[in-house]
Amino acid sequence: MADTQGRVFEVFHQRSRGEAHVHVGAIHAFDAGMALVMAKEQYGRHPTCVNLWVVDAEHIHATSYEDADMFAPAVDKSYREAFGYDMVKKMNQAKEVLGTGKGAKKVKSDD
Repeated sequence: MADTQGRVFEVFHQRSRGEAHVHVGAIHAFDAGMALVMAKEQYGRHPTCVNLWVVDAEHIHATSYEDADMFAPAVDKSYREAFGYDMVKKMNQAKEVLGTGKGAKKVKSDD
């Protein structure tokens, strides 16, 4: 049976110059040139599109969901996270020591 649809190309468009390209869909075409023409007809007709990319889906390589551990940090850097510091408690202790906390008495100055 002959291939009547061609290859799958993923289409990305850019709304304005300098912005990131965003995936907008996929089309079937026999080559990249034809894919660009078809992508322009399908996704580039809106005035908000200034550039199109087409990528042969066979050339896209992705990670597997089973390999989620590859995104775990290689080194424990939890000391950089804010949850490791109890600043409210430490601030209240410091205020009590300095006499500026909740229970501190206001002192009038003789200015």
